[in-house]
Amino acid sequence: MDRVPVPEPGDAPAPAARLAALAAALADETRAAICMTLLEGRAWTAGELARATGVAPSTVSGHLARLLEAGICVTERQGRHSYVRIADTATARLVDELASHAVPGRDAAHAVPVVAAPDPLARARTCYDHFAGRLGMAVTDAMETRGLLRTEGVFALTEAGADWCGGAGIDLAGAGRRPLASSCLDWTERRRHLGGLVGARLCARAFDRAWVVRPADGGRGLLVTEAGEEAFGALLGLTAGDWS
Repeated sequence: MDRVPVPEPGDAPAPAARLAALAAALADETRAAICMTLLEGRAWTAGELARATGVAPSTVSGHLARLLEAGICVTERQGRHSYVRIADTATARLVDELASHAVPGRDAAHAVPVVAAPDPLARARTCYDHFAGRLGMAVTDAMETRGLLRTEGVFALTEAGADWCGGAGIDLAGAGRRPLASSCLDWTERRRHLGGLVGARLCARAFDRAWVVRPADGGRGLLVTEAGEEAFGALLGLTAGDWS
């Protein structure tokens, strides 16, 4: 009789074991509620998830550790705060399909009722040297939709994106060690917007051409001018409604 092979201690788990571990990570009502909350697409703090799911913060922390270990969720740090989101698009699609199968006709994903920011800052502002707020997200989403930017995992400028930058007058020379594209978690939108050299040079171009200006009282808030509305429309198909 053939001897059944015994896995060595360092061997990777068998596919069936990995599937079982993934299913076990989701096989809890609180963890399922956390995942369905995160399907909205934004990042949440542990405290916010505790309030959304109605359990103690210490309980949520234990469940988040399980989801992080399973690779279903990841954390991102912005300033003093740590945020949790679904790991990637494929994972979000898997969770969404499971939820739709279990609850046909379920409500849309939760909205985030926790962001408190002055409306001008939430609408358009700078984050270091690049766009943030709804304007920053509109630019990022439009670039992704047009195949100029890859946002799955690490942000990356595509070949078409490099050509687009040239046509838009965005100089990418002299990058040094700075990446062409990087992601930055937006504290009002709770999603990742475009940073890196492209984000910085696009923002600088917008200031140089007076597409955006600072309000009279200063600060990080931005006002998109009439010239800016035309430029963002011509370059990325955006309208004022995308950031207002």
